[in-house]
Amino acid sequence: MPTSVPGNVTTLASDAAAAPVIRTIGLADLQDALRLGWEDFKAVPSHAIILCVIYPVLGLVLARTVLGYSILPLLFPLAAGFALLGPFCALGLYELSYRRERGEQPSAADALEVLRSPSFGAMLGLGALLLALFIVWIATAQAIYVATFGYEAAAEIPDFVRRILTTSQGWWLIVVGCGTGFLFALVALCISVVSFPLMLDRHAGAADAMVTSMQAVAKNPVPMLAWGLIVAVLLVIGSLPFFLGLAIVVPVLGHATWHLYRKVIEPVVMSHAPPPLVKTPRYAADFPVSLFQWRRRDR
Repeated sequence: MPTSVPGNVTTLASDAAAAPVIRTIGLADLQDALRLGWEDFKAVPSHAIILCVIYPVLGLVLARTVLGYSILPLLFPLAAGFALLGPFCALGLYELSYRRERGEQPSAADALEVLRSPSFGAMLGLGALLLALFIVWIATAQAIYVATFGYEAAAEIPDFVRRILTTSQGWWLIVVGCGTGFLFALVALCISVVSFPLMLDRHAGAADAMVTSMQAVAKNPVPMLAWGLIVAVLLVIGSLPFFLGLAIVVPVLGHATWHLYRKVIEPVVMSHAPPPLVKTPRYAADFPVSLFQWRRRDR
């Protein structure tokens, strides 16, 4: 319980801690969020690419590892699983968009300021949850493949492609695998679509952020499903060739996610502005302290 604190300070704190108000959005808002994300990317392209260069590099490393250990069936699940971790990996991009929104000229160093956020621990917690979801997805994808083709690995890429596209088991694998992947992606979308921007903007806890995110999806099911589809399609496009396109797709989606958050969550409006500063009487005996005698009326 706050004590001996000016009334306006208490009111401002309660306004900031108020439950987020969720808006109803339409498909046009998704287009506008992407447009604004593209504008952010054009404003700071080098910074965004530096932040997200891990995506194409990691993709190439994963591709080489998969080919080297003859576990081709996991190549697509690994690539698709990036979408589960993307909301956490884009934290620096949210910071850049936040600063541009305030009229600043962000730099690469500004993106790292997210590490100093009071809610960074909560962000790490939700990021760990998404990582666990990613690991479970990979294990599930492997189990589906083994249930379909057994433990015998494909000798090379042409053999693997032939198995998938020219056999009934292959088409069954495609249908079941994509269906299962859709469920994992839906879970990730529901718990994280606005969670990280909310934690960055209002320093919300992980649980509160996830609840708000699920409420936002429940209130806007069609636009949110459309957003998930847009993300999936752009990530597939960005994966070609050799994941290099993700250096553009990921930062644009990261910036766009921040603007989507702004459209979904009503901004905080402070109900009481700070009282104006007033000048108190000054006396010669108080010199030179009286030169700095500016106080609030309520004090």
